[in-house]
Amino acid sequence: MRDSALTNLFLISHLAISTPAQIVNALRHRSLLPITSHPLWALVASFGAYFCMYGFRKPYAAATYESVHYLGLNFKFLLVMSQTFGYLIAKWLGIKIVSEIKPYQRIGLLLLLIGFAEIMLLLFGIVPPPWNILCFFFNGLPLGIIFGLILSFLEGRKNSEALIAGLCASFIVSDGFSKSMGSVLLIDGVSEKWMPFFAGLIFVIPILLFIIMLSKVPPPSDEDRVQRCTRSPMYAKERWDFYMKFAPGLTGITMVYLFVTFLRSLRADFARELWRDLGFFQTPEMFTQSELLVSAGVILISAFTIYVRNHMKAFEFSLLACAGGFLLCLVAVAGLQSGLNKFVFMVLIGLGVYIPYVSIHTTVFERLIAVTREKANIGFMMYVVDAVGYTGYALLLLYRNLWPTPASMLTNFVDLCLVLGVAGSIVSLVSYFYFKIKLRRNEQHAQISFR
Repeated sequence: MRDSALTNLFLISHLAISTPAQIVNALRHRSLLPITSHPLWALVASFGAYFCMYGFRKPYAAATYESVHYLGLNFKFLLVMSQTFGYLIAKWLGIKIVSEIKPYQRIGLLLLLIGFAEIMLLLFGIVPPPWNILCFFFNGLPLGIIFGLILSFLEGRKNSEALIAGLCASFIVSDGFSKSMGSVLLIDGVSEKWMPFFAGLIFVIPILLFIIMLSKVPPPSDEDRVQRCTRSPMYAKERWDFYMKFAPGLTGITMVYLFVTFLRSLRADFARELWRDLGFFQTPEMFTQSELLVSAGVILISAFTIYVRNHMKAFEFSLLACAGGFLLCLVAVAGLQSGLNKFVFMVLIGLGVYIPYVSIHTTVFERLIAVTREKANIGFMMYVVDAVGYTGYALLLLYRNLWPTPASMLTNFVDLCLVLGVAGSIVSLVSYFYFKIKLRRNEQHAQISFR
């Protein structure tokens, strides 16, 4: 078991630098047949599919659109708000769609959503402003469902943490990579209006290949179902009963996710402005370099749960990791004010933000279901917290732009890191103690271990 865990951790850590040929050779060396049943197949398929999805969502963030204003508002802010509103509506709809969808429906819906999103980017280039702002709303609407569909291929397995950690690494790395791609297109002379469409076009063939790979991922094995329990579609009654049974603790986790969504989204959507305020200008590689370091650190921390056999202890560790992430944000801010290297500051903030963000994705809900043996799936709770997170972020953006402050984006961001760093640490610890008491009677279930 220990050797298997070490192997999985090694594979995840080196995914970003592995070539397809190296992956195939590794699989042949281990004589794994059929290839599609190996966890690495699911890892590569999910990582690649969601990595490519960002090519349809985030490249526009590399542009500033500073020369265009409507109703006294910056055009980029209007684009961010439009896409964010589409994305958050998708999250609320996804509570039902993702939690209820049946396995045979996933692939068809994935293809439909990606195609629709790219068509909206095409229309963004064709339709004159300000009407093309609506295209970003309808671009965000389908993309907001995709994560839950991909996640459903990975949950309920004895190595789900490793697989979901790889999936989360994709949106950490792809966020920076997609902006780098947008910057490169702008440098090469593509206009800000057409850059999002051409960036998406680059990712069409790759995402189709990864979706085909996803279609070949087998369902969880009998051993997986014994260790993690069967993951079933959840309808209205099951969703309500599950939430109300653990309402105080789940509400605390939702607040933690809300806080970290504020920080993560600001850091992502206004990355260029933050780097500029820190003294870095037009450096596409900076986006990718910082996120590679963040993803490596987050994956190693998340993959640590592979070694934790006891579901209850793994669940508790993940909540403590959330608190630790917020504390790291406070350390990064204190370091910046004391002369810390600014690149290191952005990496530390990224780690502090993504540790709780990824812990909730990989471990919190996965192990909670394993401990309680409830009829549930991760998709339901992930879309509850995502819906609340994106709604809160949209309201934060509205507040910031309707009542602007003279302070720079960096100053506002640092101030928010301080406030949410303290609040997030406290709420994480309160949730930890709530579940520690609430689930004490379920301790016997925590003895189910990896084999």
